[in-house]
This record gives sequence, structure tokens and C-alpha cells, in this order.
Amino acid sequence: MAINTDKKEQYTFDELLSIIAALRGENGCPWDKAQTYETLKKCLTDETEEVLQAVDNHDMENLCEELGDVLLQVVLNSQIARERGDFTIDDVIDGLCRKMIRRHPHVFGDQKALTPEEGLALWNQIKQQEKTAKN
Repeated sequence: MAINTDKKEQYTFDELLSIIAALRGENGCPWDKAQTYETLKKCLTDETEEVLQAVDNHDMENLCEELGDVLLQVVLNSQIARERGDFTIDDVIDGLCRKMIRRHPHVFGDQKALTPEEGLALWNQIKQQEKTAKN
């Protein structure tokens, strides 16, 4: 996908993926190309902390920006994974969707949860069942 670098009203998720691929591509940014899962750990930690600070400060403009920075970390790590053949962003999204459906049987199934506490209890019960099944 060609990247439109003219001023746009709004970019799309697919354009973000193309931008990150270009940054890591043959003529991309040396810093972005040098990153690995390991080198990005501190970046993800720092960006997550900045999200928490924006929430604490009730700073919605900054929260929007910092959530974008966390999303950048997810997309950049997923691009590295795609290059290595580990997984793709589509795998990340698919796994997340499946987890949300699985852990919300009170929304997507026939179980009931009338309070936030009941919803959380269901989530934790299913999460524990999944962990037990993996072992």
C-alpha cells in the first residue's frame, strides 16, 4: 500500500501498518529497523506509565496521544513478529477477539452477570480454567 504523506483528515489502521512496515523496510529508519522484542520492552513500559499518568491527571488529549504510543508498541512488535514469521497483527487481533468472546459468556452466551463484580468473577473463573488447561 502506498502511503499518502500529504496532509489528511484522518489516517486508517491499515495505513498505520504500512507506515510501520516502511519504517522497518529497506529504506526505513535505522532506529526502527534496529528494534527487537527485547529493545522495545522499556519503551512499552515507559509508554504504559505515561498512559497511567494521563489517566491520573484526567488529561484526555494526552491520554489519546499516549494510547497511540502504546498502540505503536503493539504494532511495532507485531511487525517484528511478522518479519520473523512468529505471528501477525491479524493473529493478535484474532486472539484478542476470541478471548473477549470466550471470557464474556454473559454477553455472547447464556450465562448471566448483573454486576461488575459478577462479570469480573466470570472473567477470572474462565481465565483460571484456561491456565489449568494449558498445564
